[in-house]
Amino acid sequence: MIHDNEVVSLDAFRDSLGTTVIAKLAPSKGPRRRAVKGRKKEIKPVARVSNGDGEDPDGSDAGELSDFIEYLAEELFLSLPSDLRTLSFAAIQDDPSLKEKYSTPLESTLLESVIEHLPPTVADSLHTYGLIDPDVSNLDRFLEPVLESYINTTTSAPPEYTPALTATRPDGCEICGREHLPLTYHHLIPRQMHAKAVKRGWHKDWELNKVAWLCRACHSYVHQVATNEELARELYSVELLMERDDVQKWANWIGRVRWKAR
Repeated sequence: MIHDNEVVSLDAFRDSLGTTVIAKLAPSKGPRRRAVKGRKKEIKPVARVSNGDGEDPDGSDAGELSDFIEYLAEELFLSLPSDLRTLSFAAIQDDPSLKEKYSTPLESTLLESVIEHLPPTVADSLHTYGLIDPDVSNLDRFLEPVLESYINTTTSAPPEYTPALTATRPDGCEICGREHLPLTYHHLIPRQMHAKAVKRGWHKDWELNKVAWLCRACHSYVHQVATNEELARELYSVELLMERDDVQKWANWIGRVRWKAR
């Protein structure tokens, strides 16, 4: 059972898990799935429907994927230690030992402890979708980036917004349009490029702090398709990003992977 004080944490965990799963099962790669025999409490894999461009025209694959992530996130989250399920920036201020315990990169002993308490259905489901090898010993390699992303998200200090940014913050991701999931703060001109951007005349000082609000999956995707220099020089607005065919295809696909309202 998810308690009221854990709902926000579950949303962040599901987002971190979804980013990892989506990266592995994106249409261009194609999921590797095995048949499942007689398991009752498990989402069965279905055949991928494609229109030849790696996209399923009726959205059935995206719908199945969102169901699978929803199911897996709750199974995993309920197995986490209670202090990890309620981890937050406020929590580590009140109890500094939590910051040390859940510092990243995670200790191998902590990962082993988490894995030890997972129900068998988790490993079975990950095997079915080709997300881990049949050898359960590599489960830690799948969970490590998920947990680290979740921990970094929940323990990050709230961003310091200017009044203008607060007033214009959207309800959903500015690329895929999905709502009701955590948004991340994407600097349209990466901070590492600020000095170079001004020196080369790409941007003026007052332009450097332009931001977009993106879901974690879209944020990760943007940094996969372009370097920081390309983002600063050529892709410094949501409009410019959306002019790219690959970003448009990604947005259309990921926009159909939606979480159920709680």
